[in-house]
Amino acid sequence: MSPLSPVQQTVSEAHRLRLDPIATPDRLLLGPGPSNADPRVLQAISRPPLSHLDPLYLELMNEVQEMLRYAWQTDNRFTIPVSGTGSAAMEATIANCVEAGDTVVVGVIGYFGLRLVDMCGRYGANVVQINAPWGEALSLETIKAAVEEHKPAVLALVHAETSTGVWQPLDGIGEFCHAHDCLLLLDTVTSLGGVPLKLDELGVDLAYSCSQKGLSCPPGLGPFTMSARAEAKLDARKSKVPNWYLDMSGLKSYWGSQRTYHHTAPVNMNFGLREALRLLCEEGIENSWARHRRNSERLWDGLESQGLQLHVPVELRLPTLTTVRIPEGVDGKAFALHMLNAHGVEIGNGLGDLAGQVWRIGLMGTNSKPENVDRLLNLMEQELPAFRQTAAVA
Repeated sequence: MSPLSPVQQTVSEAHRLRLDPIATPDRLLLGPGPSNADPRVLQAISRPPLSHLDPLYLELMNEVQEMLRYAWQTDNRFTIPVSGTGSAAMEATIANCVEAGDTVVVGVIGYFGLRLVDMCGRYGANVVQINAPWGEALSLETIKAAVEEHKPAVLALVHAETSTGVWQPLDGIGEFCHAHDCLLLLDTVTSLGGVPLKLDELGVDLAYSCSQKGLSCPPGLGPFTMSARAEAKLDARKSKVPNWYLDMSGLKSYWGSQRTYHHTAPVNMNFGLREALRLLCEEGIENSWARHRRNSERLWDGLESQGLQLHVPVELRLPTLTTVRIPEGVDGKAFALHMLNAHGVEIGNGLGDLAGQVWRIGLMGTNSKPENVDRLLNLMEQELPAFRQTAAVA
């Protein structure tokens, strides 16, 4: 028999390795996302698929839309889960509401504000960036001054900045934007389901989120909503939306009453999202907000009782994500890796300007419960002293 060529050997080896079923350990995901999926959501995802044009699935689409409106507290007609992760929903908002030459004011209070700047620039916007230090929020005065000076078509803000743990105040912004013929766009990736948020009361025109944080569904869908004002801007475009897949002009026909084919939807992911939203409705949105707040305060008190410093002032602190200052001299990445490998608990490292300075601890969706807080606090109390000692010796 002739010997196998290197290419044949590689193919043969790959085939052998693929025979083993996947095996992953159980983790408690207390980082910046994803959070653990509720077991009932995983069970829903495992149901046999339906066609994306099956009448039963079309009815499920209606249910998902209605429950998303409830979660966001909006009556927006066009409220859907984008077939893609939260970043796809993020890009969808920019692609549909920004035309080349539009002025867009972007509030940057962390890493994801910078991502909005990048995306707006790629779609040809004249981007005006307003900034606050990483750990602070933008003041209403700063935002008003930028809108008055630059007269933007869109003001884009991050409601819950995942890189810093800051909760951006929104009171008065929507009303001011509407008075200046400006759309208000909001990143709610780390706030939907866990942080008080009423889009219609706040005058928000466009918002996006993700499935894997406060909703406790695996990543893969990006909730998206647009107001009648935003739809009017889309309809008045002089040019086509330069992203075919995320063009809401086409998606309207699929998610609207016509149900015209657009793309093959991720049916089973929408099964999971429907169950996640059903559980949120069953709990009640205000009860969910209160639960997240209760458990975050339990975490904050426990961390501070151990002598740890929290990065964000309490009045701006997210109940879904907490940034903890890494003690001087401690190798933050090494400690996070130890927690994962030795105890199966994930906490996040810092991102962007806060890399190496903070840990990011998420309490989102089903993970926001007292027993998870206590488990994490006990582990930090037991394990962190050894890393402090190593730092002192060094």
